[in-house]
Amino acid sequence: MTIDSGFNHITVLLDEAVEALAVRPDGCYLDGTFGRGGHSRLILSQLGPDGRLIGFDKDPQAIATGQTLAAEDGRFVVVQRSFAELGSVVAERGLAGKVSGILLDLGVSSPQLDDAERGFSFLNDGPLDMRMDPSRGISAAEFVNTAPVEEIARVFKEYGEERFSGRMARAVAERRDIKPFERTADLAEVLKVANPAWEKGKNPATRAFQGLRIHVNNELGDLEAGLEAALDALEIGGRLVVISFHSLEDRIVKLFMRKLVKGEADNLPRNLPVRHVAFEPKIKIHGKAQTASDAELKANPRSRSAVMRVAEKLR
Repeated sequence: MTIDSGFNHITVLLDEAVEALAVRPDGCYLDGTFGRGGHSRLILSQLGPDGRLIGFDKDPQAIATGQTLAAEDGRFVVVQRSFAELGSVVAERGLAGKVSGILLDLGVSSPQLDDAERGFSFLNDGPLDMRMDPSRGISAAEFVNTAPVEEIARVFKEYGEERFSGRMARAVAERRDIKPFERTADLAEVLKVANPAWEKGKNPATRAFQGLRIHVNNELGDLEAGLEAALDALEIGGRLVVISFHSLEDRIVKLFMRKLVKGEADNLPRNLPVRHVAFEPKIKIHGKAQTASDAELKANPRSRSAVMRVAEKLR
């Protein structure tokens, strides 16, 4: 996630993430979430003339920034695709199994949060959209105005971890029958009234808005698909670096890596004959999960939830 205030961006775990990639001057790398290019620019600074970097993003504003960078540096290209589709992009370029490192910096960026017109924030009133790519899928407004109340409750609970999901979903359904939702502040107010208790210092709409954003952008589904595609794209010895920003993301990353460390046989029935290679791990985990330093936390409070995990492909 890129943190940005007035386009003066601060990229979370910038040095740590690029160091974990162990960039080779002649390597091929993927930045699965280009954002405003903080990680990409540092990777490019460590690549030689034969190095390559491909950036991915769904957000058209991020793509515009990426296209400017691509015009300046011929080693870089940017594609407006989700990193969940990186397998097909890699295959199109003949790079399957040849990628030296992949960085996935998850979550929503501050330019998205702080721009009221994008509809991500309950603090700044704007159109209720929340799509990272506004040209695809349904908006948050379309979802809350048409989805069954049970589905809204599921999204609030499963993706927002909101304990009053049912009560809040019913409040949304009752209000939309009177007047459909169009603005973020309108929805936030209804959620606030329906939420009987919330954490001190946290807006009562926080968890429900998180759930909506994750659902509208299929963030967890994209993450699962992207992790599988990343493993296939990497060369032996290639690194996968993932920065998560909430427990749902980090849990998926952690379980994915654990499964590959244990080997394929760990998931097979007992007494089933298997080859020895099935017991061998597919990846090696590098170090423990890493979080932002005290200095970074002080400079950028939004980095407090960042968790970075690093793996190396073995076979």
